[in-house]
Amino acid sequence: MQNFQEKVSFIWSIAELLRGPYRPENYGDVILPMAVLRRFDAVLSDTKEDVLRENKKYESLPETTRDEILNRVAKQKFNNTSQFDFAKLLSDPDNIADNLRDYINGFSYEAREILSHFNFDNEIDKMDDNNLLYLVVRRFGEIDLHPDQVTNIEMGYIFEELIRRFSEHAEAGDHYTPREVIKLMVHLMFLNDDEILLPSVTRTLYDSCAGTGGMGTVAQDYIRDYNPTGHLEFFAQEINPESYAISKADMLIKGQDARNIKKGNTLSNDHFKNKKFDYMITNPPYGVEWKPAKDAVEAEYNDLGFSGRFGAGLPRIGDGQLLFLQNLVAKMKPVTEQNPNGSRIAIIMNGSPLFTGDAGSGESEIRRYLFENDLVEGIVALPDQLFYNTGISTYIWILTNHKTSYQKGKIQLVNAVDMYQKMRKSLGNKRNEISEEQINTIVEMYGQTKESDNVKIFNNEDFGYYRVTVERPLRLNFQITEERIARLDDERAFANLAKSRKSGEKKEAEIAAGQAQQETIKSVLTEMQSDTVYKNREAFIDRIKAAFKDTDITLRAPLLKAIWAALSERDETADACMKNKKDVEPDPELRDTEIIPLSDDIEAYFEREVLPHVTDAWIDEEKTRIGYEIPFTRYFYKYTKLRPSSEIKAEIQELEESILEKLKKVMA
Repeated sequence: MQNFQEKVSFIWSIAELLRGPYRPENYGDVILPMAVLRRFDAVLSDTKEDVLRENKKYESLPETTRDEILNRVAKQKFNNTSQFDFAKLLSDPDNIADNLRDYINGFSYEAREILSHFNFDNEIDKMDDNNLLYLVVRRFGEIDLHPDQVTNIEMGYIFEELIRRFSEHAEAGDHYTPREVIKLMVHLMFLNDDEILLPSVTRTLYDSCAGTGGMGTVAQDYIRDYNPTGHLEFFAQEINPESYAISKADMLIKGQDARNIKKGNTLSNDHFKNKKFDYMITNPPYGVEWKPAKDAVEAEYNDLGFSGRFGAGLPRIGDGQLLFLQNLVAKMKPVTEQNPNGSRIAIIMNGSPLFTGDAGSGESEIRRYLFENDLVEGIVALPDQLFYNTGISTYIWILTNHKTSYQKGKIQLVNAVDMYQKMRKSLGNKRNEISEEQINTIVEMYGQTKESDNVKIFNNEDFGYYRVTVERPLRLNFQITEERIARLDDERAFANLAKSRKSGEKKEAEIAAGQAQQETIKSVLTEMQSDTVYKNREAFIDRIKAAFKDTDITLRAPLLKAIWAALSERDETADACMKNKKDVEPDPELRDTEIIPLSDDIEAYFEREVLPHVTDAWIDEEKTRIGYEIPFTRYFYKYTKLRPSSEIKAEIQELEESILEKLKKVMA
């Protein structure tokens, strides 16, 4: 087996042994922990006998102390003191279940904690009961996962590809980000950051949705390639137990601090509170509800505001991408003399965070915070069909709190939607990939300081706008006619006169009294019928009040409104209705909104664009909102000239003639 795909196929073939007792969607419950076990076994194989020998000397020591000693012997961050390994397990088929448990329990604490998240003990019993356990162990023993044969990078590929196959119906963006996309994100994140190349430099990297830790691995490989003496310490959190376990196992095998990997929901249970990082990179789930974290997120928003992570706002419950982005922003290191470079963030999201939400909404307020604080450096539009679980378009956002002088107050948009090559064989929804050469081209485009066909540079405020509410007066005429009196039955306040919440005789009496009132009102209005049309509401209301003065009807405000509303019709020639003696009442049906760029003056725009068409309009300043959105596609739209109608007509005639000829042959 010369490459990781062959190894994946071999491991996948082992899953066929499980057919029957296991449903296909449950194969991963066995294959993933067994793959981790086999990798652990291979990594420890060279020092296994040395560890067993030294263990006898230190059996009386506390476990933590003994582990520290034996880890040094094993030359790893973990060890195994069981007499068994994969080869010895096969020598005793009758006791394979007990011996496998003994082998697992022989691992040091960190490795056991990782394996515990697979809940593998139940699977051991299930396989043993179905005479499968020995077969599965034997087959895994046939694959050589020793580090000399399978590098950590290849092992990461293997784990992620297995998870992808076992999670075909996972949410978009979950588990597996294609390696070429991660490479592009890493290149953009480190672009123009010379500090990371200093000898023996140490920096921190954080991923809030780590999956199996692929983004951290690629970033660390980047530093290793360009600065062998540099060190990038990886911190991460992951909610999926299997992905968490594999990510932590990978850290353990690479000799790094596995305690930096935490399990849990980042939004509701942040394991890195108050910790800041130099770099952050993540691929949050797209279009996934954050309802499970709703109570905790809202409590943090309401109680802590900007002292917490979500002070800028809360997006709609159906998509939590901008919450994950805010989480990263909250963990940016402030720019100081000791840390002049601040922090840089690379996050990949779908199109929703660019434009979803009107002015004043949670999404818009989050974008407003990012732009007004000059945190967004650039956004790169990627080709579609890059991901295994979804074919949607995605965008890489690069954020920093330390822009260069020419970047300050500006945002760079890069259109890389055509930078891809077709894959020879599709993998799920993934039909396209970005080549190494194309990655370099996109990075070069992002690094441009001048605009081109695929690079646009904007001021922050170019994405902002005022949403202005334009009102016009409510103008009504009033006339007392049979037709308009009949409309009273549709007015709630009038209809409620003949309703009661009481019961029994009291209810019947109250309803009867109400019906009598209704009849009285209609009777009074019927006597008032005329051809007179009133065009002033105040004058008409005075007329109504006078007519009911000598009746037993009390015209409370809701009932009075029901009467004049039923007897009214909109009339542009009527006087404007007044809320009071000073304020004109707006007409809800004529209410409109205007979107005005932040760079424009509201009053000047209003006089120029609105008043010439509706001279009685005014702006309700209390309803004015500032919004931000990024209509990415609009900025790169290329007009395609329509074909001449004569050409289209000729083509249609040609098709018709062709069809007729074919029909003649059929009918002949």
